[in-house]
Amino acid sequence: MREATQSRTTKETDIQLTLQLDGGQVDIDTGIGFFDHMLTAFAVHGGFGLHIRVKGDLQVDCHHTVEDTGIVLGDAFAKALGDRSGIARYGTFFVPMDESLAFASVDISGRPYLVFEANFPQDGVGEYDACMTEEFLRAFAFHAGITAHVKVPYGANTHHMTEAVFKALAHALCAATRSTGNGVLSTKGSL
Repeated sequence: MREATQSRTTKETDIQLTLQLDGGQVDIDTGIGFFDHMLTAFAVHGGFGLHIRVKGDLQVDCHHTVEDTGIVLGDAFAKALGDRSGIARYGTFFVPMDESLAFASVDISGRPYLVFEANFPQDGVGEYDACMTEEFLRAFAFHAGITAHVKVPYGANTHHMTEAVFKALAHALCAATRSTGNGVLSTKGSL
């Protein structure tokens, strides 16, 4: 099974995380209800097993908790994939969520990059700041070594728009990590 356990402890956060790319239990506790909801949706829609425990400096705000979780999840993702051979490499998915539509396209290339376009109409959902969606995605993409293009062309509800982003990313990653049984998908022979 392709899996990884990662941890990270700083003066701002203490994170313990286990990721199973081929499925497993989902158990998330970051201290931010809406973020737990998004990570649960990510795991369920990606078909991933995911266990996360985070103690963060939430008395400050949600920034460190959300960004550092992206760092650790990205590190675990890269570790679970190993040399990235035998995977489809690319994945693209659209998710409609009521009035909102989100799109995610990924390349598990070893070349981290993020293009993110979304204009959230509300500043946040619960204790989660909407601007942290981009910070989470950047931390995840750069630590996982993936190129990710994520867009929300329209929407009126920040909850729906954010949830569509996490679900679209999950489905795109599910497609990209699908086992092909072949070597590395690159004309160079390596990523």
